[in-house]
Amino acid sequence: MGAKLRVVNRVLLGLAGLVLLCVGGAVMAAGAGLLVPSWWPWDGRHDVLLSKADRYRWRDEGWWWPTVIAVLAVLVLLAVWWLLAQLRRSRLAEVLVDSGDGEGALLRGRALEGVLEGEAKALDGVARARVTLTGRRSTPEARADLLLEPHAAPVEMLARLTDEAVAHARDSAGLASLPAEVRLRAAKHRAQRVS
Repeated sequence: MGAKLRVVNRVLLGLAGLVLLCVGGAVMAAGAGLLVPSWWPWDGRHDVLLSKADRYRWRDEGWWWPTVIAVLAVLVLLAVWWLLAQLRRSRLAEVLVDSGDGEGALLRGRALEGVLEGEAKALDGVARARVTLTGRRSTPEARADLLLEPHAAPVEMLARLTDEAVAHARDSAGLASLPAEVRLRAAKHRAQRVS
């Protein structure tokens, strides 16, 4: 859900920015007296956005106000949905563990995150680790942020994290797979003097 939401956010922001840029640029061009397309409704420096005739054109029509109210209600509902989607927790609260009896058991997501963090921190060369579980409770995904010490080798760290910490968590929870996204950062350090 988190990746899809990021894509939706980027698409909506890109479209809104493009529309605002085009409309704003055309209004500025018309206001500056530059050449604008023939279909553009405002073409003069002293032209107004809504004339008196435009403001009163649909006032007496029976369908006008219900349509305006319906469109505004849909826009409000979409805005509320988007806001709630932003505030929704992306962290997985519990993981469904196959207990062998067909029922399954629930494991707290934070407990599995804690185990993954502990194993990641225990690796030589990891200064700090933070793990977050996302996805669905039957198919969780792990997102790990590792801060590496200056002497750590990123390729070796990634291999050990995958083969040890992620594999242990996957096997202990009885999951078929546990996809992991790992972000590696190097810890800042002072330059060492060589004598």
